[in-house]
Amino acid sequence: MDIEDSPEEASFRSEAREWLDANAVRRGDPGDFADGFFNSSMDNEDLMARSAEWQRTLWDAGRAGISYPKDWYGQGGTLMQEVIFAQEMADYGVSTGAFMVSHNMVGPAILAFGTDEQRHRFIPAMLKGDEMWAQLFSEPEAGSDLAALQTGAVRDGDHFVVTGQKVWTSNAETSHWGILLARTDQTASKHHGITYFLVDMQSPGIEIRPLKQITGESHFSEVFFTDVEIPVDQVLGGAAQLNEGWRAAIHTLANERAMIGGGSHMTDLGALIDLARLRGLTDDPRVRQELAAAHARTEILTYLGYRARTSMAHGLPPGPETSVMKLFMAGHLKEMGSLGKRLQGPAGMLEGDADDGSNMLTWRFLQATAISIAGGTNEVQRSIIGERVLGLPRDAK
Repeated sequence: MDIEDSPEEASFRSEAREWLDANAVRRGDPGDFADGFFNSSMDNEDLMARSAEWQRTLWDAGRAGISYPKDWYGQGGTLMQEVIFAQEMADYGVSTGAFMVSHNMVGPAILAFGTDEQRHRFIPAMLKGDEMWAQLFSEPEAGSDLAALQTGAVRDGDHFVVTGQKVWTSNAETSHWGILLARTDQTASKHHGITYFLVDMQSPGIEIRPLKQITGESHFSEVFFTDVEIPVDQVLGGAAQLNEGWRAAIHTLANERAMIGGGSHMTDLGALIDLARLRGLTDDPRVRQELAAAHARTEILTYLGYRARTSMAHGLPPGPETSVMKLFMAGHLKEMGSLGKRLQGPAGMLEGDADDGSNMLTWRFLQATAISIAGGTNEVQRSIIGERVLGLPRDAK
């Protein structure tokens, strides 16, 4: 496991920090919008616009797509440099949160499986912040068992006609494009006959119904497809990948789990410590023990991240170890949310303006359960770990 930066990585980190100092506001600045994507305190349209503006700043400065090949509009850097820049940017009041799906899931899939025409068409628009993507994978009867999806696509001349339903789609209303899994061969075995499409979210026949969450937001949506026409050239990878979309889907899901598992978890710990101090609880032995456990979990996540960074440094793609990170993160966030409520005491049942960070903690508490579902449920992650990491027998079907 590589923990320390190499001399080259240390130099890149220093240079990145210098550039951010000159071009980004610090955390706590009146212009800080970094935390807006992790609580409901900011207007969603404003967040999207500011995120896109910052993404364009990165593009204009030659800092978008750090690990993408130069031939495909990136900087030709390493995955480690991409990680380092994200780590440094976390100290500033800026975010590309609107493009998390685009850059961490869709972009790598198009680079790995797309045609040259698809790379030329979609990668620069994504890196410039002009187009945002949504993920159209899960269905009401195919969430944990994604290969059971029933959305169908039938070839009709130069396009496919798609009918079906997707659910738990993040930012469906604001996305320009979506990655869609649909069954194109009803006679094939379960993990075959699935095709990975690139779909224009403004296509006729697409209906988006926002889902109201317990947080009061509508981050997720149901998406209905009624005779939606998708051109043949929007099959990811072209004709050769027709009915062969499962491999690209697994690639996308592994990147999603890495994204979730490597998410921000330091801010919560600092907020909990500050709240304990504010309420005079830092001498309570039980509170001290719970804060120590939270710190230990945070460190475990840090070292899981180091392991993932080591794999990246050796040019390896995300593997089943991302399920370990994602599963641990889901449990950690639930524990952090519950601890925040206990620290708040009776006030934790109330809602209102507060300057002690408690509103953010309330949002985290309510949102935490969603992480146990996103990217594959905890039960799915345990099966992946058991079968692909520990080598245990597969579940009987």
